[in-house]
Amino acid sequence: MNWVSASPLSNLEPEARAQLASVQPSNMPKGTPLFHHGDEVQGFAVVLSGKVGVYLTGAGGREILLYDITPGKTCVQSTIGLMSRELYSAEAICEVDTRLAFLPRATFSALLATSPAFRDYIFSAFGERMHSMMHLLEQVAFVRIESRLAAALLALAQPIAQVTHAELATRIGSAREVVSRRLDHWSKRGLVRLERGNITVLNAAALQSLMTS
Repeated sequence: MNWVSASPLSNLEPEARAQLASVQPSNMPKGTPLFHHGDEVQGFAVVLSGKVGVYLTGAGGREILLYDITPGKTCVQSTIGLMSRELYSAEAICEVDTRLAFLPRATFSALLATSPAFRDYIFSAFGERMHSMMHLLEQVAFVRIESRLAAALLALAQPIAQVTHAELATRIGSAREVVSRRLDHWSKRGLVRLERGNITVLNAAALQSLMTS
């Protein structure tokens, strides 16, 4: 099957689809880095399956998850770099086995110049991503750690979340030690059960109340 037909680019004009004929998808194992801080942006990745996490690392080594790239979503770092020649200021890692199609810079630029459907896709996805980035900034700046942690845990737990304290800290933009203290406190209150690599939600209603308190 032609990968374009099963991708977010399926509605491109025939001429634009023809420009993608030479692009072959790649399979990236879990843990594969797509780019690092300071790298030059070489092209635009279209995620067909799987998930890529984009992380920002502070001077002290603490990380925060900026966003995930899943099928239908785009990387705002790549879009900015391709249009302005800025270097990457974050890094991207495949969170699971991922399949993607990589559009070289020349192909991206040609489609942006000639395909209205491609432009609509890029700018619509860019606007959506910027909105989510503003939401992240609002959360980190104004929402209490307990509320962000409760929301992240409830989003991951079914009712067990296969996640480490360090991964939760990265997701909410905090330090691992802070997250561990909060989780230990919740464990003593009977809200969660802590096991190595797993956190079981025992009282979802109590965590819901922490999200809004």
